[in-house]
Amino acid sequence: MPSGVVLLTDRRQARRPLTEVVEAAVAGGVRWVVLREKDLSRAERAAQAAELRAIMAEAGGTLVVAGPDPLDGDAVHLPAAGPYPPPAVGLVGRSCHDATELARLTTEDYVTLSPVFPTRTKPGYGPPLHPGRLGELIAASPVPVLALGGIETPQQVRECVAAGAAGVAVLGAIMRAGDPAALAATLTAAHQAARRPQPSSTTKGAK
Repeated sequence: MPSGVVLLTDRRQARRPLTEVVEAAVAGGVRWVVLREKDLSRAERAAQAAELRAIMAEAGGTLVVAGPDPLDGDAVHLPAAGPYPPPAVGLVGRSCHDATELARLTTEDYVTLSPVFPTRTKPGYGPPLHPGRLGELIAASPVPVLALGGIETPQQVRECVAAGAAGVAVLGAIMRAGDPAALAATLTAAHQAARRPQPSSTTKGAK
């Protein structure tokens, strides 16, 4: 199940070739990547998927393909609009934005909820949920949630985890980063620290 820092691709925002950015993110600890690039032909996307799938497999990670066609793989991430029911593949995620969309879920394995924060990738897209509303929607979700939208800093990662998110999905911040590996490592470390159980003060000094 996707967790930690999940990278969504957008080669048009990337400061390097997409494959290099993904390799750098994986070096920084990312183990889940969602291939978007929906403007490419199926053949072009399938070739890109094969290349990225090999990178992910070597690292013990998983490539998820945006849209209902898994491009010869076994994991897809669907838009809120459909299709319903989801295709019968090994892993299915869906983009959601509100309680109505969460209520439509059937056999999906996880969802993204967005936008959590204002986002440069889709300016004006929203309004932002912010951590408070994110937490309310996570409580209503029947499946694990990845927080998405405007996540660029360790503090934002911590706020999403505190709201109950299993992980954070990041697009623009890593695509645009001068050092994608360093940013991925920083955000991954923040997620791991936020998920670590905190020692209970009530047990201190207990006999």
